[in-house]
Amino acid sequence: MAHKRAHILVEGRVQGVYYRSSMKQEAESLGLKGWVRNLVSGEVEAVIEGEEGVIQALIDWCRQGPPHAAVDTVTVEWGAPTGEFDTFFIRR
Repeated sequence: MAHKRAHILVEGRVQGVYYRSSMKQEAESLGLKGWVRNLVSGEVEAVIEGEEGVIQALIDWCRQGPPHAAVDTVTVEWGAPTGEFDTFFIRR
């Protein structure tokens, strides 16, 4: 499979429910690299790089998120990877 980059925007009740830390744990378990952060608007944003099928598995997880999340919308924009990430981290 091809390496890809995905820019993900998650809307709903996704802040204050451990969404970022849960996503970090899920991404690390899948071997993905990139970052996740909260936006002032109340959304969660992430940039992920890795194998397309593995990224899709994380996107599928994003549609539900951790137990107390209530996800309304997950928007994904695909692009070419830059290779800039060594790990997956929570961005402030």
